[in-house]
This record gives sequence, C-alpha cells and structure tokens, in this order.
Amino acid sequence: MSIQQRKKDHVELTAKEDVFYRKTAGFERYDFIHNALPEVNPAEVDLSAELFGHRFSFPLFISSMTGGYTEAGAVNSVIARVCEKMDLPFGVGSQRAMLEDPSQVESFSVVREYAPNAFIAANIGGAQLIGGLDKTKIDLLVGSIKADAIIVHLNPLQELMQPEGDHDFRSIENGIKHLIESSSVPVIVKETGAGISGQVARRLLSIGASCIDVAGAGGTSWAKVENLRKSAKEPKHQFDDWGIPTTECLLKIQPLRSKFRFQLISSGGVRSSFDIAKSLALGADFAATAQPVIKAIVDGGEDAFLELLDQWYSDMRILLTLLGCGTIQELSRRHLIEINR
Repeated sequence: MSIQQRKKDHVELTAKEDVFYRKTAGFERYDFIHNALPEVNPAEVDLSAELFGHRFSFPLFISSMTGGYTEAGAVNSVIARVCEKMDLPFGVGSQRAMLEDPSQVESFSVVREYAPNAFIAANIGGAQLIGGLDKTKIDLLVGSIKADAIIVHLNPLQELMQPEGDHDFRSIENGIKHLIESSSVPVIVKETGAGISGQVARRLLSIGASCIDVAGAGGTSWAKVENLRKSAKEPKHQFDDWGIPTTECLLKIQPLRSKFRFQLISSGGVRSSFDIAKSLALGADFAATAQPVIKAIVDGGEDAFLELLDQWYSDMRILLTLLGCGTIQELSRRHLIEINR
C-alpha cells in the first residue's frame, strides 16, 4: 500500500471510528480547587501563552496529522486559515511522502498560502533520520512550508503494528542529534500517542531537543488504528492500550527543568479546556490536540473548527475566573487536588 493511501486511511479512521484508548490520559485524577472569592473580572482574563518566544492567543498547538495525499491539502488549508485567524501554532503531518514523491509538496506548501504569518512546524519520522538526513532534505522540509520548527515524531508502536512499517529503530537517537545540529530552527520531539518517559526525555534533552511533546496514552490509539486498517487475514496484535498516560509523562518530565532548559507540550487525550488547564497546572507550557480538530473539520468544515475553538476559549475564561487567575501563567499545581475515582 502506498504512503498516500495510508495517510488517507489514518485521517478517515480517526475521524469516523472508535480509535481511542480504553485507559485514560489521567486528567480525571485531578480536580480544580474552586475559589469562591476570585477577585477577577472574566472580561479581563488574558488567555495568551508563549512558545518558542512567540506569544499566541491561547495555549493550544494544533498537532500534526495530515499531509501526503491529494485530499490532505483541503484539510490543511482549513487548519491554516483558522490558525492564521486565531493566532495559533500548528504542525503539518509527516513530510516523508513529500521527500519521496515531489508531487506531494503542494499538499503541504498550501499552508503558507493561507497562513503567511502563522507559526508552522515541519514534521518527519524518527525512522527517516537513521543515518542522518542530508542537508538538501532538511532544507526541503523547512523551505517547502517556511517552517518555524521541525517536529520529529517517534512511533515505534505504530510502526510495529504496520505490516509495511519501519521495524528497525537502531540509530534514531543519533539521527535526531544530527538533525538538531544541522537545523536552523528548533526541534520538537514528540511521540504519537504512547508517551515519552522521563528517561527517554532526559536522553532527548541531552542531545539538544528544544521541546518535548509527551503525546501520552489516553487519546487516539495508533495501534488500534493500524489494527482497523488490516484485512481479516492479517494478525491483529493486542497492543491497543499500550503506553504511558499523558499526566504520568508530565509528572516525570517536568522535574527535568532543574537540569535542562526546554519547553514541554502536553498532548494525548486533550479534549477540552479543562484538560488544557490541568496540563498547564501539571507543568506543561502548552497543550496540543489533533483528533477533535480533524473530526470537526471532516464533520462541519471551517465553521465547526471555529465553533470548537470558541467553546474552548470561553470555557477557559470561566475556568480561570473560578480559580482566581487573571492569566494562563498563574496556573500551577496549587490549583489542583488529586482525587481517587
């Protein structure tokens, strides 16, 4: 099966099928401590947040998912238009297909036409870095969309579930190190839904990663997606719930700030402003999501995406007011209580 068809399958399945973990991201383990005397005017609450020195309207990164097949350009154009309008950062899907087939460049480059001023991240898989990505390809990754950062996605679980996947993971760390040393823009390293442990985060930060996106378990299960793609005759390995919950990743990685300077993004099961706020209170600088956005666009186009964002912005303004916070930056662990459910 071609990479283009595989990418198309991924978007359709995540938008229309039950592809979620049975385990949760862990956000339900925490509740907010209500402030009955907030002394805050909700009309003056500041929802803006900073990432890589850029100030954005809201602490939400629209995660990578689409690109590399003909119809992806339409989805990417909607994401680009909305992120330009709402001042949000976003990433394109894996650009591997573009590097292998130049005809796919347009499905990615379209984002700059609709988002000339937005913060956009390029994207390449860790397996494609084995042996070191040459400068020509790095320049194409960045130059094709005038990228502000490069995302390296780690997905060994997903690759092992794919009959056509890359099953040799030796020397990916060296490949990431080479990319970091060669890149003119910051490098974000993220998982694709199984989470990054504290030990792996330490290794990534030691080689110079600027940002860790935990992409923990609790949202889309890519093992489940790959099992749904298989025919009845192909073996379906039972790893649908493999991974580290998002909140556990945050708790293990956040303490590394005592030794390393980096930014931390929470993703994996982020479905509301409540999840975003809990992520920030647990130490993340930003949150990220993909599936709710893709589903909104597939179901209702640009209007549905804008409605989703409006709801999240509104909920966050109320939430911060009820915590007595005038800004996003005030959120901290003191606003949470751990509960047993």
